[in-house]
Amino acid sequence: MDDANVLARIGELADEEHRIFEKEGREEASDADRQRLSEIGVTLDQCWDLLHQRRARRSAGMDPDDAEVRDPSTVEGYIG
Repeated sequence: MDDANVLARIGELADEEHRIFEKEGREEASDADRQRLSEIGVTLDQCWDLLHQRRARRSAGMDPDDAEVRDPSTVEGYIG
């Protein structure tokens, strides 16, 4: 997955997240929506991590295509 594809996926997920937040604001969100919101958050973190890896590898003169999606426990364990 190249940078453009990662960014496109981030955009899709962010749009879906926004739609669910709007439902939540109208008190129309279901338990399934809330579960999906949680899944989206993890996937977004994975996508951002992948994009950062790709950029770092490119900056270091390495092949960005060698970057890999890290497991949820890794990306969710980062401290901001």
